[in-house]
Amino acid sequence: MSDIEIAQAAHKTPIVALAGQQYGIPAEHLVPYGHYKAKVSLDFIRSLEDLSDGRLILVTAISPTPAGEGKTTTTVGLGDAMNLLGKRTLICLREPSLGPCFGVKGGAAGGGYAQVVPMEDINLHFTGDFHAIGAAHNLLAAMIDNHITHGNALDIDPRLITYKRVLDMNDRALREIVIGLGGVANGFVRQDGFDITVASEVMAIFCLATSIKDLKTRLGRIVVGYTPTRQPVTAADLKAHGAMAALLKDAISPNLVQTLENNLAIVHGGPFANIAHGCNSVIATRTALKLADYVVTEAGFGADLGAEKFIDIKCRMAGLQPQAVVLVATVRALKYHGGVAVADLGQENLVALAAGCTNLERHLNNIREHYGLPCVVSINHFTQDTPAEIALLQEKIAELGSTSVVARHWAEGGAGATELARAVTAMIDGKTNQHRMVYPDTLPLWEKIETVATRIYGAAGISAPAKVRAQLLAWDLTHGNFSVCIAKTQMSFSTDPTARGAPTGHTLEISDVRLAAGAGFVVAIAGDIRTMPGLPKSPAAERIDVDDNGRITGLF
Repeated sequence: MSDIEIAQAAHKTPIVALAGQQYGIPAEHLVPYGHYKAKVSLDFIRSLEDLSDGRLILVTAISPTPAGEGKTTTTVGLGDAMNLLGKRTLICLREPSLGPCFGVKGGAAGGGYAQVVPMEDINLHFTGDFHAIGAAHNLLAAMIDNHITHGNALDIDPRLITYKRVLDMNDRALREIVIGLGGVANGFVRQDGFDITVASEVMAIFCLATSIKDLKTRLGRIVVGYTPTRQPVTAADLKAHGAMAALLKDAISPNLVQTLENNLAIVHGGPFANIAHGCNSVIATRTALKLADYVVTEAGFGADLGAEKFIDIKCRMAGLQPQAVVLVATVRALKYHGGVAVADLGQENLVALAAGCTNLERHLNNIREHYGLPCVVSINHFTQDTPAEIALLQEKIAELGSTSVVARHWAEGGAGATELARAVTAMIDGKTNQHRMVYPDTLPLWEKIETVATRIYGAAGISAPAKVRAQLLAWDLTHGNFSVCIAKTQMSFSTDPTARGAPTGHTLEISDVRLAAGAGFVVAIAGDIRTMPGLPKSPAAERIDVDDNGRITGLF
């Protein structure tokens, strides 16, 4: 059966009943979206403030490959396994974007027998959070041009507007556009562009805000552009932040769904750790920590991107204390990093597997040495993996001083990840682990980027045009305590997506920097990474359909 067929055949429990049974959430504090998904009220979340926190477990992965690694699948499988062992556990996932659903990836709610459901809803419109974020973002964009049309009292220089529009779809034709054509009635002509919604600063604010008040304050700090004398103009200056927050007041409440094994899960906030910070919302994580003894969460793409931003942005801002990391790896992906073509990954190749382990080694060292956290490697089992390959991989991991577990949750659900669950709980129970930031707040912005590049990516250094360096120096005076969010290809430690394994000695080229004043970080664009992706030659949308009865097919 395909993933979607497994999900559609699942026996689901009504979400209001499940939330009450498992975590005592009263029905009056749930806003159902149909029978199997609901939002939990902020009033209920505030009532949890005096409870102690559970233990936070991060699931991350080696560098992504076309072969797939199964990070979300592992997160779900581990959560189900821990519940199966009697550990009171909640899963916290990121919401999928429509871009990859219709692009190359398909669905993003797990796979096989380790999924969250209703899978089709989660992958498509869900509870409308991304639509609300897009509407709030584009309201501000409209108010910028409207302000200029009606006299421009704030003296915004149209040439210095930095705020783009967004759309939750891969559409490369919108990367660079011209607006205002058609005469005076349509405003002033200027160059503009679109980012994908998940790369929006509004998305980052949504994920990092701790309350509606904090949300509105952060929205007001968004810098939309500058005056001719380079004075910043903000959303608060335009009086837009109140209306933006109004559009987000329902979306900010976390979403409850369930796994195939009827365990509660929270899915809330944005993906894309290559061009965004790639973590689920702070509100969701904090809520889960108050409700459960253990919380299993994920961060996007490889441990060089999602895990680094989880540590240096999310944990720094929210005061979160992760206790352990699960690093997901597959034999197939490591053979790819060892130079094997995608078409040949099903064939045993011990030489390539050994060579590809350099990628795993780099990630493992980063987690232990630079993030300061204990780590277990979860080998996500594929049916083509041979006993010799599994044995070699476990031998290599042992040589690196780490524990590894072969997990079969894709085929067996929680039962296939119980050994992994035991390894994780043994690693953290009775222990207090203190994670480390990769860089301190006090380091200048340029040096923060350089520190991530050299320590985490294995680069020899970084480079940038003079105007980028000058801009960072200027921001050091006003925003020097900000974190940095490096937008980089997820396929490699370098800016070259074809550089497999663990390249070293390369230079990380910073082509642009963007201020996200409301989110509290500076985005550094590395190489030619795009914040509006494009569709592939054969997009997943070509294979997605709906029958006469409304049943969706082809979605993963």
